This record gives sequence, structure tokens and C-alpha cells, in this order.
Amino acid sequence: MRSALLFAALAALSTSPAMSQDPGNRAVPNAAPWDQPFLPPAPAWNGASRSLLRDASDPWVTAFEADPAHDFSPDYAATRAWFDRLDAASDLIRIEQFGVSPEGRPIYAVVASKDGAAFDPSKPVLLAQAGIHPGEIDGKDAGMMLLRDIAVYGKSDLLDRVNLILIPILSVDGHERASAYSRPNQRGPRIQGWRNTATNQNLNRDYLKLDQPEMRAVRSLIVRYRPDLYVDIHVTDGMDYQYDVTYGYNGENGVYSRSPASARWLDEAFKPAVNAALEGSGHIPGELVFGVGDDPRAGLSDGGLGERFSNGWGSAAHVPTILIENHSLKPYEQRVLGTYVFLEEAMRSLARGGSELRVAIEADKALRPADIPANFESDPTPVSTRAFKGIRYEMYDSPASGRREIRWLGEPDPELWSLPFYGSRPTLTLRRPTAYWVPAHRSDIIERLGLHGIRMEPIEQPRTASVEMLRLQDPKLAPRANEGRVAVTISGVTAERRDWTWAPGSVRVPTDQPLGDIVVLLLEPQSSESFFAWGLFPEVLSRVEYIEGYAIAPLAERMLAADPALRAEFEAKLAADPAFAADGDARLAWFYERTPFYDDRYRLYPVAREA
Repeated sequence: MRSALLFAALAALSTSPAMSQDPGNRAVPNAAPWDQPFLPPAPAWNGASRSLLRDASDPWVTAFEADPAHDFSPDYAATRAWFDRLDAASDLIRIEQFGVSPEGRPIYAVVASKDGAAFDPSKPVLLAQAGIHPGEIDGKDAGMMLLRDIAVYGKSDLLDRVNLILIPILSVDGHERASAYSRPNQRGPRIQGWRNTATNQNLNRDYLKLDQPEMRAVRSLIVRYRPDLYVDIHVTDGMDYQYDVTYGYNGENGVYSRSPASARWLDEAFKPAVNAALEGSGHIPGELVFGVGDDPRAGLSDGGLGERFSNGWGSAAHVPTILIENHSLKPYEQRVLGTYVFLEEAMRSLARGGSELRVAIEADKALRPADIPANFESDPTPVSTRAFKGIRYEMYDSPASGRREIRWLGEPDPELWSLPFYGSRPTLTLRRPTAYWVPAHRSDIIERLGLHGIRMEPIEQPRTASVEMLRLQDPKLAPRANEGRVAVTISGVTAERRDWTWAPGSVRVPTDQPLGDIVVLLLEPQSSESFFAWGLFPEVLSRVEYIEGYAIAPLAERMLAADPALRAEFEAKLAADPAFAADGDARLAWFYERTPFYDDRYRLYPVAREA
């Protein structure tokens, strides 16, 4: 996230790396209000990690380092040109294109390895991803510095036991929708990319449904290289605090995780080492938390565990995934250097403990829970109390809002705050079936499952199988679109045992596989992360054919006369539901639904369970 602190008219309207904020953070006469400083002040910082910066005269200086204010990040073309030059100068570096954006830009990774084109399988792999939200681009500039130091300035030993893959810019189109007015809650860099893609999608909501070409590309990269640790680099919004580098992962501190063994390794081996490295370099690391409400002392939350996010997906896919959220109100220089320290120590931690992490990953992949918690929401009851390093603040009467507003003072509070911490709880438990069946005519769903790396069994001849078909209860469309989709919710399902014949090209998807949890979350229609919930099965909500009143009324009368049980059921319905009794159309529809003329596939989910 970058600042709207557009300091001092910020010279920020220029893309030149030499332009910088007014060093005194003073107002500039005649500048527009939004070009004057309006963010809270930042605490003074002079961390030891500043020694990582190269002088502007260095032939390998980055654009970020060359900028006097260290508040600039280069555009796509300049970034790629710099990496191309590094690639040409070092045998340790190579560039690999792995996708193309909607606007036609190559999406590429920078690979650092001593192994050549084929990785030594004994070495763990670190995948660091920057720019999934292009305004939050700290990881790109930190990665440029780190790769430069590996290739040119004596840190090649980092590659002795680890391979590194950096995605410097994932959302390349959003990166190029750049201006000084992208992220008003963020301090630097002064020119920032846009949060969403060219198709106005937030890629960090697409980890499971895989709508977007950028996410399909990165999933293919992950399937190909199978990283042992995945680091997704962001910047916060929200409250002010002392921490400059916050990060987290599902299962932190022993809470629920779909990958508990990997989470324990991160708790016990990784986090202490990374925190020590950051603190030793002058940074203040913290756990990934989010404020609850507008009162800074109301409490903290984990922000949710959903699989649409990188950390939620990683837990379900058994790919240890860390979500970094650098603090938006800290200067860009401080954030970039903290990210460098984090990534370097991540490589060293993998070199020391990569074999233990791989044992943990295999243990997680072997899990086959019968019940799968899903649809997490914030727990209204605090699960613990956290010590928190806060920033002093005051409240004032705002003539703009007409209410009391918070004013952060930029001064570390010398006393630790004690805040309630609210975790997440599941609202649904899904039963793990033996398998699912996906019909051939939904080749788009089959393709998405394949992109995930899910094992499927395609059939080449028609096959009849005994399955549970699911009748959807009370489907409701969301009142507005979300991520280009109209979501659908249901109150439940009714399972109907059928002998169903599957056409050639259909697939059986067993859940006895490492990605079995993801299979369930994607294919159970009640899962809030499912393809159905995202609106990918709208066809089942449309009923085909109807019957006129002149036809159903006499038919209903004959049905009543012929079936005493049906008559009793109908009379009970009349007595229990006065609104139904007074609605002639509803009464006739009740009979129509009990005839063979009624559309049997209306609200019948086309994906079946095999018990």
C-alpha cells in the first residue's frame, strides 16, 4: 500500500526516481489538499538494515536505492530491464515467463539457483511473491536488492542449500495503472500501482476458484516447482502501531490448521529465527492481526481463515504459506529493508530446517479428516489476551464527519496494551465422501480442478454409478456482484440416492489424496469457497417447462381422489400454512411438483457424491 502522504506536493507526480518528498514534511503553498501531508507522522527510524542500501553510484543500484528519499519503485519495463541485465551478468539468475496478463504483458519469475535449469530435488524451494496487490510492492524492491546481492555481492552461499523463486510483480496490469493517488492510507512509494487487475479483480480472492489468468498462471508455477515455503508479500491498511513487519499463517500459535505439522514448524523453528533477524536489524516484527472496530483498544482479530486467500489456500493445499503485511504508515524504505531481512532469513531457515519442514509437509499431506470445518467467521468470544505495542493517539471533533475521530500521534506508547484477541470459528462441518463425480459437460470445472493439481479419473465410456445427487434448498442470489461473480447461498441440501449414468469425459474425483480437503471445499455446494457458492452453476436455478391452471387443476383433483396419503399430506399443509392455503398458485404448484412432468433437474446440483 503506498502513501497518499504525497509529502509536500510530493514531487510525487513525477515518475523520476530523483524526485522525493519535501524532507521537512512541510506544506507546499498552493498545492491541492491531497498533495499536502495528511497521514499521521511516522516514528523516527534508523535501523541497522540501512547498511544493505547501495550508493547511487553503484553500477547495480536499484531505482529504489538511487532515489534520495528511497520512496520510489520502478515501472514494469524498467524492472524487467534491470532483471534482464542481472540475468545476463550472472549464471545464478534466470528469468522464466509463466503467464500472460489480460492486457498482454508477460508475467515472469526470477529464479536464483546453482542447479541450472533443473532443481536439485534435495534442496528446499522458497517462492516469494510480490505485487498480487501492485500498490503493495515492497517485495519487488526488496527482492531486487536481495537477488543482486546473491548474484554480485557475495551472498551466493544462500543458494548452497536453497533455491529461490521471486515473482516481482504478479498483477502486472494493475502495476501499470500507476499514480500518486492509488493508496491513500499508505506511506510510499510515491507512485503506486492499482489494487485490482485490468478486469477489476482482486487476485487475493481467487486462490480457490481460479477465475483469473494471473492466478491460473501462478498455480501452474506452484504445481511445477512445488515450493516448500510460499511467502505472499502485502502491506496493511487500518490502525497504527509500532510493528513494521507483521506476518502470519493459518495455525499460528497452535490454533486450528488444515496443516498442523507445518504450522508447528513455523511456530517453533521459523518464527523465532525471523523475529531475531528482524529485531537485530532494527525492525519490530509482529504477528498478523487486524483491529476490531474503530476503537484501537477494542481488540484484535485474525482477519479470517478463508481459502480464497493465500494463507487459507496454503493451509488446505499443504503448502506452508506466510502472509506478510508490512505496516502501511511506516516509510517505504523501512518496509522494503524489513522485507529484505525477512526473505534472507527465510532462506537461511530453510537451509537449516528444510528437511524437517518437508517431514511436516508429508505428515500434513497424509491427513484424511472425516469431518472438514468450513465457512469460518469471527468468533464473538475472545480466545486470548495479547500484549500489543501501540501508538499514542487522541480523539478530536471533526467538522468534516461531525463526530469524534482518531488522531494518531506517531509516538510509541511506552506501556504495552493488553487487548482481547478474537479468532475464527467454523459455522459448517462437511463430511468427506469417498469421491465426487463431475459431468463431462462441465469441462470448465474439470479444467479448474486440474489446474489445482487435483488427481481425477476420467471415464472413456458411459458408466452408471450409485451416487448421492444433491437437491439445493432455498437458493438465494447475492444482491450485488463480487469479484465479477454473483454469489449464491443455500440453506442446505437434500441427498437423493440415484443410479446416474455419466457420459464419456466425466471425471471421478477421489478425496483420498493430499488435496482432498480442497476437493471437498470446492465441490460441496454449502461451502462458501465452492464453485457453486461463487456462482459457477447458475443453470441449476432455472426451471424448464410449466403447466397451465386448466391442466393442473383437474389433474390435482384426480391425484387427491386416487391417493389418500397425498390428500392427508395436502390437508396438513393447508392447516399448518394459512398463506399457502390462501394462494391458489402455490397450491397448484404443490401438486405439479409431485408429477412426473415437473423438471427433475431443477435445483439438482450436477456434481454427485460417492459415499
